Amino acid sequence: MDIILLSKFRGRPCRVQIGSPVQLIMLSVFAVLFSGALGMMGYWIGQSQASSSSVSSIKQEIKLQRQLINQTRFNARADIDALAARLGEIQAHAMRLNALGQKLVTIAKLDRGEFNFEAAPGLGGPDEPGLQEMDFGSEIDTVIAELEDREQQLSVLENILMSSHMQDEVFPAGRPIKRGWISSYYGTRTNPFTGKLQFHKGMDFAAKSGSSVLAVAGGVVTWSSKRYGYGNLVEINHGNGYITRYAHNKSNLVSVGDTVKKGQVVSLMGSTGRSTGPHVHFEVLKNGRQINPQKFVQNK
Repeated sequence: MDIILLSKFRGRPCRVQIGSPVQLIMLSVFAVLFSGALGMMGYWIGQSQASSSSVSSIKQEIKLQRQLINQTRFNARADIDALAARLGEIQAHAMRLNALGQKLVTIAKLDRGEFNFEAAPGLGGPDEPGLQEMDFGSEIDTVIAELEDREQQLSVLENILMSSHMQDEVFPAGRPIKRGWISSYYGTRTNPFTGKLQFHKGMDFAAKSGSSVLAVAGGVVTWSSKRYGYGNLVEINHGNGYITRYAHNKSNLVSVGDTVKKGQVVSLMGSTGRSTGPHVHFEVLKNGRQINPQKFVQNK
């Protein structure tokens, strides 16, 4: 057998002559080994590429999981912040109720030991095993329970006040002004802004700007600020379901939580809000609904 080798580095071909069986066997073995080496090299390259692809896939999955964890952590923090803000609002409301209760106790000259709004309500009971640590949920439940306790005390106080000698003091009666005249009655009237018929839920008393506006009964101030349509508004809770409102004030002279007496000046007459001139819009509410104030105005 003749094998001719061609090379570009030499000008003439090289001839190799294989004739013996040994040479043929050696050539066959060399060919097999060379083919095997090429196959192993191809397999190794393929495995390397596959391993590289798997590693890249794992890295991508880890990245996605890390993003998911960060998003979950962010959402949890937002929920905690929202709960903390809500808890703060509830605690502030509890503080206002406590202040209101203390003022009512002072007005009624009741035993502070029986109606103590400064101290936490008496609680107790045996220790139970396996209880979890305090969290925001239990904190909110605690504050809500405190609010319910305060509301019960205030309800008892209201009943005591209404059954005592103070009943005349807290019953709405009289005019909310010293001088002036009635400029509009309770009931259907022509709206001064639109010219259309509209139901007027109070009585209007006109006088010069800066005139005194009087509380028609004793009670506790539950609103003293601007309100849409009313302008500067004072709202007083007299107990037993009665509330009076004094609107369009030039300025308010009382604050939320203040106790007022019958005939006390609570504001100065003005023309704030939806108003055509200096006057006080006077409302009487019974159990949350406006009623005709005329019978209270006439009952002096």
